[in-house]
Amino acid sequence: MAQLIVRNIDDDLVARLKKRAAAHGRSAEEEHRQLLRAALRGGDLLARLEAMPDAGDDGDFRRSHQMPRDVDL
Repeated sequence: MAQLIVRNIDDDLVARLKKRAAAHGRSAEEEHRQLLRAALRGGDLLARLEAMPDAGDDGDFRRSHQMPRDVDL
């Protein structure tokens, strides 16, 4: 597996990376990997939506037009 060295990173950026990593319960190195994966995933939103599997018939999402039942308060 390849290694990546990033030089000349601002101290503030490194501190923010470490803080974000701690919030996610992982090392700064793993957080860096996750950020790179997310940034370079590729494709646009439309392409991702089109790649999603069929979730069923649109009828699954129709609202009922029946009035709600009466409630005694």
